[in-house]
This record gives sequence, C-alpha cells and structure tokens, in this order.
Amino acid sequence: MAGSVLPKDALSLPGGPTTPNHSPTGPVQEIALTTSLSSLESKDQRLVLDLISQLRKCGLSGDISLPQMVVCGQQSAGKSSLLEALTEVPFPRNDDVCTRYATVIHIRKADTNSLCIKIIPGDNRSDTEKATIVAFDRSIATFGELPGVMEEAMVVMGINKLQKFGRTFAEDVLSIEIEGPDRPQLTVVDIPGLIATATGGATDEDVALVGTITDRYISEPRTICLAVVAGGSHHATQTILEKVKKVDPKGNRTLGIITKPDRIEKGGSERVFLELAQNLDIHLKLGWHVIKNRDSSEADYTLAQRKESESKWLAGSVFKVLPPDHVGIDALRKRLSQLLFEHIRRELPKLKAEVEGKLETHEQTLKLMGKCRSTPQQCKTFLTEMSMRYYQTCKAAVDGHYEGAYFHQGAEYALNDTTISRRTRAVIQSLNIEFETAVRKHGRRYHIANMATNKPDSNDFDSEDEENDINRSGGSEDGEGSGSENERETPDDASGFQWPSEPETLNKADALVWVQTKMKSTRGKELVGNFNPLLIGELFWEQSSRWHEFAAAHIERIASVCADFLKDLLTEECPSDIQDRVWDIIEDTLKRRRQAADEELVKIKEDLEDHPTNYNHYYTDTITKLRRAEQAKLLTKSVERATTTSTVFKQRETTVDIHQAVASFSKSSNADMESYASEEALMSLMSLYKVKQKVFIDVVTVQVIERHMIRRLEQIFSPIIISDMSDEEAMSIAGEPLEAQTERWRLGMKIDKLREGRAAFRKLVGGRLR
Repeated sequence: MAGSVLPKDALSLPGGPTTPNHSPTGPVQEIALTTSLSSLESKDQRLVLDLISQLRKCGLSGDISLPQMVVCGQQSAGKSSLLEALTEVPFPRNDDVCTRYATVIHIRKADTNSLCIKIIPGDNRSDTEKATIVAFDRSIATFGELPGVMEEAMVVMGINKLQKFGRTFAEDVLSIEIEGPDRPQLTVVDIPGLIATATGGATDEDVALVGTITDRYISEPRTICLAVVAGGSHHATQTILEKVKKVDPKGNRTLGIITKPDRIEKGGSERVFLELAQNLDIHLKLGWHVIKNRDSSEADYTLAQRKESESKWLAGSVFKVLPPDHVGIDALRKRLSQLLFEHIRRELPKLKAEVEGKLETHEQTLKLMGKCRSTPQQCKTFLTEMSMRYYQTCKAAVDGHYEGAYFHQGAEYALNDTTISRRTRAVIQSLNIEFETAVRKHGRRYHIANMATNKPDSNDFDSEDEENDINRSGGSEDGEGSGSENERETPDDASGFQWPSEPETLNKADALVWVQTKMKSTRGKELVGNFNPLLIGELFWEQSSRWHEFAAAHIERIASVCADFLKDLLTEECPSDIQDRVWDIIEDTLKRRRQAADEELVKIKEDLEDHPTNYNHYYTDTITKLRRAEQAKLLTKSVERATTTSTVFKQRETTVDIHQAVASFSKSSNADMESYASEEALMSLMSLYKVKQKVFIDVVTVQVIERHMIRRLEQIFSPIIISDMSDEEAMSIAGEPLEAQTERWRLGMKIDKLREGRAAFRKLVGGRLR
C-alpha cells in the first residue's frame, strides 16, 4: 500500500478515549476501535469479513458486486454523523466537505497501523483528468489532518463550495483506508445527500448527478442500504425511501435509520415516527433503528460522551417502547454486524460462482488471444511454435495420417465438405483418379468408332493388361456399353467445376477421310501404299491437342484444394488478428509453386509437340491386336459365305466349305493402296495415342502435381522460415496492436485479481466456517 506506516498510538489506544473535550482538529486522535468494534466479531464473522476485505483488496469490487453498506438519504439528514458513530472515525462535520462526493471507508486488519487517502476517478473523467486524480495519494499521522486532506481532495476533483462557480459535486470517490492489527473488517460508503430542488447554489445538473450517484450505489444487488430519514421533516417528503423501494421492493436489504429524533415535533409527528420505527408504516424486512445525533452544543463531545448523551435522551423519549436492540448506536453497531454477516453468508455461494465464472471466461478469452507478442523475441517464439503445429498437421494431411481432432469428418464422403478437404492426400488421390478418367474418356480430339466392331469406342482395345480398366468401367474400356454416346460419365463436382467439353465423334469412314486428308498434305517420296512417318506426328498432335486443357483444369483444381486446406488450417492454428499477414507469406509461396507447376506443364506440352518417339512394346502389341481384329472380321465374313445349311431326316446340319472360305478370305485384301495406307496410319495413331496418354497422365500427376504442388507442402510455413526472419519482420507479422496489448494487460489484471479471490475462498473453506 502506498503511504507511510503510522505508529500504533497515533490511531488507537488500548484503554480507549480519555480526553473529555476531543476536537477532530487536534494534533492526535485517540479512538477506541478495539473495545467497541472488534469485540463484536465472532470467529465466523471474522472469517467472512476477512474474505470480503480480501476480495476488495484484490481489486474485485470493480468487476463484481461485493457486499457493503451504503449510508444514503437526503442532504443534511445526519448521514455523516451516523457514519462517524459507526466507524468511530471523527469526520469533519461540515456540509461543504463530506457531502460533495462518495466516501468509502475501508477498515482492515494489518500488521501495522496506517491511514491513507486516495481518489478513485469517475468514469466520466478524461484520461488526463484520471491521471491527475489517481496521482492523489496521501498518508496522515493523525485524524486531525483529515479535514485538510479532504479539502485538498475537493480541489483535485475540481469541486467548489456552494454559491461559487465550478463543479459542486463529483462522481469521483474518496477512499479512506484505515489499517491496523486491532482493526475490524468493515466497509461503509457515504454518498452525497439527495437534493429536493435546485436551490441554495445547487443546479438542476447537481440534483440529477446526486440522484444518479445514489441510484448507482443502492442498485448494487449485494449492498445493504442504510436509508437515513431525518426527524426534522415528514418522512413522506424524503425521497430516499421511494428510491430504495424501486431497487429493493421487499426491503430485503434495506434498514431504515431515523436520525435527529430530538427535532421531531411533540404530538402527532412523534406518533408518526414511532409507527415508522415500529415497522408499521413502511415495512422493511430488516426493520428500523433510531439513533440520536450530536446537536450543536455537543460538537466537542467525545464518542463516549456522545453515547452517554444518546442513551439518556432515548430513555426519556417516545422511542423507549422500542426493543433495546432497535435504538442507540451501540445496538445499531451490533445489529449491523449480524445483518452484514448473515447477508454475506447468503451471498457467498453466488459470489463464489461469479468469481469462478468470470475467471473461466477471462482465462478463455486470454487463451484465445494466444501468447503475448509485444517484443521481437516473443513474436519469433510465438510464430515458431505456431508454425511447428502448422507444419506437423500439414505433413500429416499430405502423408495421409489422419490422427487428431482436426481430421474428424462427417458421415458421408464429399470433396466439397471442409472436414473431408482437411484430409488432403485423400482429396488429391480422388482428383487424380478423376483426371485420369476424364483424359482417358474425353481427352481426345475425335471419338473414333472401333474399326473391328464398328461400335463407338475411343482408343481402348481389348487386351489382357486392360481387363482391370474394362471391369472398372463396367463394360467396354470407355464404359460406353450402355447409355447415350454423348452422356458425360466423368461427373463434375458440387463446387461447380466442369471438365472441358465432349470430344467430336467420328465413325470409321469419317476417321479415314480425316487421315487421308492429313496424308495428302504430308506426302513425301514414300511409295504409294505407304505413308510419311511424319504423318503419325501430325495426327497425334491434333488428337492430343486437348490434353493441355484438361491438365490445366486439373492444376487449377489442385491449387484450389491446397489453398483451401492451408487457409482452413491457418484459421485453426493462428489468431485472427494476424491471419491475413501470415496468409500473405503462404500465398506468395503458393503462387510460386503454382507458377512452377504451370511451367512444368508447358515443358510437357513442348515435349508432346516434338515428333513422337516410343520404346514401349505396348505400341506394337496394340497394332497387332488391331490388325488381327480386322482380319478376324474378314475371316468371319468369308466363313459365313462358305457356310451352307441343310435338313436331313428332320435334323438341321451346317456345313462349312473350308476351301471356299480360304479362297474368299484370300481375295478380301484391299486393292486401294491409299485406303490401305490410311487404315495402317489410323491403327498406328490409335496405338501410339494409347501409350502416350498413359505417359501423359503419369507425368502430370507426378512431375506437375506431386513434384511442384504437393511435395514438401508442409514447408510452406515452417519453423525454418521463422528462423530466417529479422526482428522487424517478426514484429510486423505477429506484433500485437496497442489495443490488443492493453486488452491483454486488462485481462491479465482481472485474472490475477480473480485468482486471488478464488484463493481467498479456498482459505475460507480451510477456516471451516460453520
């Protein structure tokens, strides 16, 4: 605590007050707090009061409504005198001092005696004003210095006395903290008295401000309202009763206190106030209490003399019929002690739950903000840890190791489902298969009819190593055994992606015309009936001209999947305030990888545009198969011509003339040398296309997709990148803005206070409160 430590005898004497004419402005104040206040505390009361004091000392009163007592009432109702009698602190009884702002008196136990005065600025103050007000921090050695300090506090608040220019009331709070080894735990608030009308130098704004201050304090759900009603005027004219009724309709936390009973007119007025004190007129669950304030002739009375004077007067008044525990300051002190104790005990479970709830909320909010990032080292450490998590999860996704909550997926498999897209390797595999199917079925320029069956068929032919393709397609290798010829069999995905358009269909005759046209434009010195070897290249370039389009679409699709996955992972691992800055780094690398993939595809396209070469035996196997298919077709027709059917003894017999069939087959050769060369060229093209198609699919999926877009994807944002950053780069990426640093500091302070409060509750449990 700021301020100096006072000698014990400066604030209290074990024997109590002995000076008969003790003035509040004297050099040393001697008050007996131990004999009149501390003796009221039982062990249980001390435990709960210590708890509330500890919570208040933790600074929780700004976040949580803590149990307290507030003295409220009309202006000049005797609140300050009541406060002095309760706390045994001799406040200056000057209307120009104590009633201009709220005063909070904290009396606490401590190892040494001290008395400190501070000002808590109101919410309406500017930052500059708050800084000036918070700087006010005074420690005094005697209570005689209190009036001067309070006058100084008014100047700091900018308050002038009535009938002068300037502010007359303030929303600031004067905090008086009294500590010592023999002090009880007590917190009482005195607020400015309500003003009936704007007269005597008070403005309408003053009236409204005082009303606002009163409402704010009495509306706190854990506040016991000590509603002061002065005996000098009818209680119906004192608006404090109306105000407390609005916030506490049943009077569960309001104790009515009648002050200045010696000023009540004899007769009817006495009966009215007696009925009020008997809780017959305005019923309050906590009831009413009567005390007598010092009059002008008793201004220099000590606290003991005041008590004696009060007892004598009450004994001869109409209030003598009241129960003894409902009259007098000593009875009030005992009554309040028990009321406060019971009130706190009732509120403890809810108070504890509120502390735990706010602590959990603030800790979660702070956790979501991540670690502090106000220095370059903190930023680098933060980025390194985050990038390591990013690296590990990304690598797991690329390698297909789907462990951990991040990879949990829905019940159905759908490529456009974000929970599926997190399983990057599975998505890439699916897209590669779709790409292979699309190129195999629709990638050619012309859809050519099968020369052997005259069925629409692409370039796929029956062979032992194609049986898996046939089975996978559910029929012929093109999967066109049923359905419309133009029906798209490679479905587009739900995101709206579409493969390039269907190829143009040519029957065999049209295909041969196309080949013959190309053959004429490429004629060289070859013999008639042969074709220029360059013809195969011309035909292949045109037939494969759409491959690049399919591959480019596939690259775009893979790039989109990678970007979506990396962005989703970034959202999972990175605080929202720096996601855009980190994404800029990732996006730059993604663009370079995409550019490298595009350049690789261009190289592949350039290779395809060279004269085709082949060392794969599958090319000759396919040509042989095609030729045999054509020969089988001719042979079948020859056998059909040499076949006769007859009926002998009602038995149907079929006879084949082998010699005729052989002769017919021998004569079936094509005499048109140009047609013969065209068929040979077409078969060579279809055989070469099949080989090159498989190679193209492989090189695109491996050399383009895998090499440039998938491999080492986890290194796109890894700890190595962070280690190469300068301090300036790390700060520019991960540095928190000033608002975030302020919010982090604010949350940290609240969490510390709440943890202290939680520890105080646990200590209370250890004290075995009954």
